Amino acid sequence: MSVRTAVLSDLHANREALEAVLEHAERQAVDSYALLGDFVGYGADPAWVVDRVRELVAGGAVAVQGNHDLATAEGASPGMRPEPRQVIEWTRGQLDAEQIAFLAELPPLVRTDACVYVHANAWDPLGYEYVLGRSEAARSLQAAGTQLSFCGHVHEARLYHADAQGRVADFLPTPGAPVPLLPLRQWLVIAGSVGQPRDGDPAACYVVHDSRAQTVTWWRVPYDHEGAAAKIRAAGLPPALADRLAEGL
Repeated sequence: MSVRTAVLSDLHANREALEAVLEHAERQAVDSYALLGDFVGYGADPAWVVDRVRELVAGGAVAVQGNHDLATAEGASPGMRPEPRQVIEWTRGQLDAEQIAFLAELPPLVRTDACVYVHANAWDPLGYEYVLGRSEAARSLQAAGTQLSFCGHVHEARLYHADAQGRVADFLPTPGAPVPLLPLRQWLVIAGSVGQPRDGDPAACYVVHDSRAQTVTWWRVPYDHEGAAAKIRAAGLPPALADRLAEGL
């Protein structure tokens, strides 16, 4: 049974960030991984990232489908704006049939005995609505029906919890500080983003869940964001996607 699980979300084809996070996670003595989707989109290394995710899944990792994964698998929709259409079409051109099939076949939600893993929310996993506050968190917690659930999608770390009366509170966790998961509450862990943080800090973000100690710990991991940005520009992708890596926005 896994004891320490590294939870990674929103990798967004950022090889440099993912390599740094996986190296950091190994030093935290994790023994399993949960991958919360959006493995592609925005970044310049979709093939490498998808293959690395496939390797982790082959080794027993949980993985769910994000909206960028689904869009890449299905192809750009007719009404899509030019910029995301460009990124999706470019990404599809970097992937082979097996990689696209892997993205297409990912489940939208995985439920274990103890946890729910989903990209955006538990009430409508394929609707990809954001958990932006307590009302959405309450809705997701109710749909999950477990003491603990994990999601990403918003690219910012947050922890929500509900008491026995269903009242929801939240706070911004401190990186490196374990948070005890009190047994009489329900918990929704927003994992932040490995490949494109949007909280003003360019360092990659991920979570370690210790099921024995009953804690979750967020970590921020510096990486070569300038190198990742240079690749985005060299690929001819929208320059704003490169600029935001340095700004963490």
